[in-house]
Amino acid sequence: MRALTWQGRRDVRVDTVPDPGLKDPTDIVVRVTSTGVCGSDLHLYEILGPFLEPGDILGHEPIGIVEEVGDEVTEVQPGDRVVIPFNVSCGTCFMCGQGLHSQCETTQTRERGTGGALFGYTRLYGQVPGGQAELMRVPFGNTLPIKVPQGPSDERFLYLSDVLPTAWQAVEYAAVPPGGTVVVLGLGPIGDMCARVAAHRGAGRVIGVDLVSDRLSRARARGVETVDLREYPRSLTAKIRDMTDGRGPDSVIDAVGMEAHGAPAARLAQQLTGLLPDMVAGRLMERVGVDRLQALYSAIDLVRRGGTVSLAGVYGGMADPLPMLTMFDKQIQLRMGQANVHRWVPDLLPLLGDDDPLGVEGFATHVMSLEDGPRAYQMFQAKEDGAVKILLRP
Repeated sequence: MRALTWQGRRDVRVDTVPDPGLKDPTDIVVRVTSTGVCGSDLHLYEILGPFLEPGDILGHEPIGIVEEVGDEVTEVQPGDRVVIPFNVSCGTCFMCGQGLHSQCETTQTRERGTGGALFGYTRLYGQVPGGQAELMRVPFGNTLPIKVPQGPSDERFLYLSDVLPTAWQAVEYAAVPPGGTVVVLGLGPIGDMCARVAAHRGAGRVIGVDLVSDRLSRARARGVETVDLREYPRSLTAKIRDMTDGRGPDSVIDAVGMEAHGAPAARLAQQLTGLLPDMVAGRLMERVGVDRLQALYSAIDLVRRGGTVSLAGVYGGMADPLPMLTMFDKQIQLRMGQANVHRWVPDLLPLLGDDDPLGVEGFATHVMSLEDGPRAYQMFQAKEDGAVKILLRP
């Protein structure tokens, strides 16, 4: 089969690799019909290379058709259409029973001390082959795939794999009071969807912050108030407080994460680490790694006293400094974590009907072939041609 593989920093290629097969009686094999390129994939493209090996298959946002099932699979059959969550979760352990599928005890990478495995996402999370490929093996065939109707476009349901549950959880964790105000930092695919979900769930005001004109325009078209960070590089807090009676918003969602703009020292540290041999770089990152924390610092500064900060952007540093005095003094609540996909599916499926309140149809800015995957990564990282969300079709 053809698959998009990691070969090195900023080097992904489409290669011919062996077809996956059934290993366990509860496995299934899915023929992928569409698969997304996620902002988290860019961390692999740029920063997390020390935890990858050449040939690793990327991707964690697939939808497709079941091709083959193991002997003990009863919940799906060949021909069924399924979305595959990015969490590799068993659905039956204690953590899954708590709705914490990202912490699945069956798939935790215990030698790394990390949570449940993820498709297409490094040795830190199980090194499970991903879904930017023609075929993928999926374990836990009775509990992991999300069966969806035949007929509507892939885009109607594909975002159940990551974008929708990640945004829904971010808004849930943000605890925006009815009619309250939420600021979303970063209007990439997750931030954009966070803004849509927050408005749908009753936020009185949604304010989006970014520095990419296309993303700001896209959010404004959905009724989001926007702030262009380029106009307030050193006075964002003052601007937001002016918009919120001098108090600040009730909630802030950081949808940026570890690669925020405006942190030259941390960026240099990340780049220098990338020049080290992988074994050395990996050990360094696991012990003293730092992120570019400008977005998180801004969230802490912006939110009102007694407000909530919700982290949807991915962070990976082990030695990140936090302003604990400010956080304690302001009585900030802070919630974060990988999205627990299955936890939110019952809330999300009813929103994927014909009325489409979240605007999933047309959410993608680009649809490209799998063979164009390397170009898609380049475009997405450089934010070229208005790229916000890219789907690949094998």
